[in-house]
Amino acid sequence: MTKLNKLKWVVAIAAAFFVGTTFNSKVSAATVNNDYALSASEGSSLRTSNNVIIAHATGTYAPAVNNAIFEKRTWYSNGAYVQYIVGDGGKIYRVGAEGYQAWGAGSWANANAPVQIELAQTYNQAEFRKDYVTYVNLLRSSAIKYGIPTDVDSSAWRGVKSHLWITNHVWGDHTDPYGYLASHGVTKAQFAHDVKYGFSSSGNNVNPTPKPSKRNKPVRPANKKAVHVTYALHQKGKQWLSPVKDFGSGSNGFAGVPNSKHDMLYIKVNHGSLMYRVHTIEDGWLPFVHKGNKNDTVNGVAGIKGHTIDGVQMYYTTPKGEAYQQAYYRTQSTQRAGYLGTCADNGSVAGFDSWAGMYGEPLDRLQISINDHSNF
Repeated sequence: MTKLNKLKWVVAIAAAFFVGTTFNSKVSAATVNNDYALSASEGSSLRTSNNVIIAHATGTYAPAVNNAIFEKRTWYSNGAYVQYIVGDGGKIYRVGAEGYQAWGAGSWANANAPVQIELAQTYNQAEFRKDYVTYVNLLRSSAIKYGIPTDVDSSAWRGVKSHLWITNHVWGDHTDPYGYLASHGVTKAQFAHDVKYGFSSSGNNVNPTPKPSKRNKPVRPANKKAVHVTYALHQKGKQWLSPVKDFGSGSNGFAGVPNSKHDMLYIKVNHGSLMYRVHTIEDGWLPFVHKGNKNDTVNGVAGIKGHTIDGVQMYYTTPKGEAYQQAYYRTQSTQRAGYLGTCADNGSVAGFDSWAGMYGEPLDRLQISINDHSNF
């Protein structure tokens, strides 16, 4: 079906948006490049409900303009595009039309997001800083424009939402933009703070995060509970392997068999709760599982018998009032020596925050630890 965009918006060489807005600060503007914007006959013709602004990262290290060109060229054949792409040192490229559905995060998100924004990825820290300031301000100004709260990933169903939030609460398998932000030293908390308050035209925080003094330095809560995780893999074509508790250095310190393929996984914790899922070569990402019971292959096991696991993802939830802990985990594949990078479920380990494994390479070993720090 041909999708016509009935919005009669005018393509201008320079369009402005408000950034760094506070009650007492001046408003500055940034230029939007419309060279790769979809025409009036391209894109979805469906209007959005104005409930969320979605924050993405591209997932590849390439110039923002390349992403804009690609989305412009393949919006229909690839079925994916957003309203804005930020990068190349703070530049903004428009693709889709504001207020009309983009195709960036599934049907619910697309229908409720008048603006979705991609952040192009760079290894250059100076370029990242310019990109980040523009990205944050565009997210913030878009939310204000459409009467949407500037809170990031809150429990409410309105606000600025990461693609990870959409995955965890609605649908999907993306975890951006947190892995990329963490690779440049930006935590989830810092990102939420920055979107809430914005940056001035000079690139400085409008309301900087206060630094703790010696008197008010946070103290780690004393009520930390010992959390033990038990897990096992099913060897493809054979049987369930013996369960492993936490991890160790010997042959009994990991789940799996070296240089072997596995098709099912169960995980359970003695305290708190954990959800997990696997990626298989045949199916991609499968649904999250919240229980761990090898005898319940519907609700207690992640995976499909006979289908090869090549990725794992998990999130641990600390009971209210206790010292915060999370899942740290790592895997090894049949095609390379040594463990891959350690993952942390809150995105605190730069470069390995989304999931453990390597697409297309059968997972042969898995180690997990629940703690307030990594032991790997």
